[in-house]
Amino acid sequence: QVQLVESGGGLVQAGGSLRLSCTASGRISGFNVMGWYRQGPGKQRELVARITFGGSTNYVDSVKGRFTISRDNYKNTVYLQMNSLKPEDTGTYYCNIAVAGMTYWGKGTLVTVSS
Repeated sequence: QVQLVESGGGLVQAGGSLRLSCTASGRISGFNVMGWYRQGPGKQRELVARITFGGSTNYVDSVKGRFTISRDNYKNTVYLQMNSLKPEDTGTYYCNIAVAGMTYWGKGTLVTVSS
């Protein structure tokens, strides 16, 4: 089993920044992919960004140039630096890890961007 704990959400004005963190614990092998998904009000959950153990990244088009995903493999922690936030970035952000053929989710952290 793998557990994920997110932190860093909150309320911020448009144009502001937030940094999300997610730490994984449990049976984690080196070959894993960690990512952030979000679900806005009335919307489906979507991938925001993900990063491989080796550091390769990909982003949804709407956050390119504004968000940066990174990870610390020694701490089993993934980060999401979110800059130039927009009201449409509002939602619950979920941490995700894919490892050993399984996928695990955190409980989510709420990000609210006011206009």
